[in-house]
Amino acid sequence: MDLAKNSDFLVVVTPGGKETFHLVDEAVMRALGPKGVLVNVSRGSVVDEQALVNCLLEGALGGAALDVFEHEPNVPETLFAMANVVLQPHVGSGTHETRAAMGQLVVDNLIAHFTGKPPLTPVR
Repeated sequence: MDLAKNSDFLVVVTPGGKETFHLVDEAVMRALGPKGVLVNVSRGSVVDEQALVNCLLEGALGGAALDVFEHEPNVPETLFAMANVVLQPHVGSGTHETRAAMGQLVVDNLIAHFTGKPPLTPVR
């Protein structure tokens, strides 16, 4: 809470899951305040999206920048009309280096499979 009270921008970069579900709740957004901006580039479940919409509508939060949403692919319609909100598809990993590494990993997994070795990144 102190971090939000003492920040102009709160950038959320954390894994999703039970431990971080609604980590950024209404109290955190209100602590960030009417001049504060919330940036979420982690997982949609980390931010209480209904509280976010309410705080933005009330002016209790200054703005938001989001590339993840709580109920993807559904985005609250209200957010589209807000001038103090920036919405973007989740492309945080979209660098040339990351995409090349992802492609190489596919090739390496295929080579492992066809040579009788276990996959490098099995899906369970």
